Amino acid sequence: MIRAQRAHMFITAQSHPGMTGKNNEDNFGVSAFTLNEHNPMPVVFAVVSDGIGGHKAGEIASEMVVNLLSQEVEASNGGNPQAVFQQSFYKASEAVYKAAQEDATRKGMGATVACALVIGAVLYIAYAGDSRIYLMRGKKIRQLSRDHTWVQEAIEKGVLDKSKIKNHPNLHVIRRYIGSNEPPEPDLRLFLRSDNSDEQARKNQGYLLHPGDVVLLCSDGLTDLVNDVEIVALAQQRPLEKAAKAMIDLANERGGHDNITVVMLQLPEDYK
Repeated sequence: MIRAQRAHMFITAQSHPGMTGKNNEDNFGVSAFTLNEHNPMPVVFAVVSDGIGGHKAGEIASEMVVNLLSQEVEASNGGNPQAVFQQSFYKASEAVYKAAQEDATRKGMGATVACALVIGAVLYIAYAGDSRIYLMRGKKIRQLSRDHTWVQEAIEKGVLDKSKIKNHPNLHVIRRYIGSNEPPEPDLRLFLRSDNSDEQARKNQGYLLHPGDVVLLCSDGLTDLVNDVEIVALAQQRPLEKAAKAMIDLANERGGHDNITVVMLQLPEDYK
């Protein structure tokens, strides 16, 4: 879903089911609008959601998340993005949980979510699960989000070394997701440095993007198989749309064991 008639950023979004024949449980949405009827400030909202649950239930959950969050953000006046994220995450989680309770074939369904809201050139993010948000500036890349997984918690507690995570059996055990019986808090930490404290990361919200910056949102189908260095190298070597395709193609060449979704937003070089 892309609704971007008034976008002030370059936008590309692509999704692929992967190479295993698995049903595509990823969904994404990108919408562009103005702040409100009294303020023509341009706004872009992007969201990526990766479904959890079999029998197409994950696909249903991720579609619900994308639609509900997009509607809530578009209906807001942009005055308090973090409050909007919190309210919309709660509403989406309750809706998904209720839908799962009402249909036995959807029991246990849920979804990860990663979203970025750019008001003018100011960035806000929120997320839950292991879909990621990156900032690319020139030849540098920074993961702005933190995974909500068993493995990430173990790394932060010092009980697991990063070098041992690739084939860890708990790699995809997700600790926070939309549709859980207790609605999740949106993670509002925005990490500009690996050593940012949680408090500093939250204060980084409302980050001013530079002309040429690229914000990338993706599902774990990409990051399981393509590393950060490769992502930024592919983005550097080709236009935005071709870069997204190249990332997906590389993940598929390496097995494409999961759905792969990439959304990229770029502030023009001449943005003022």
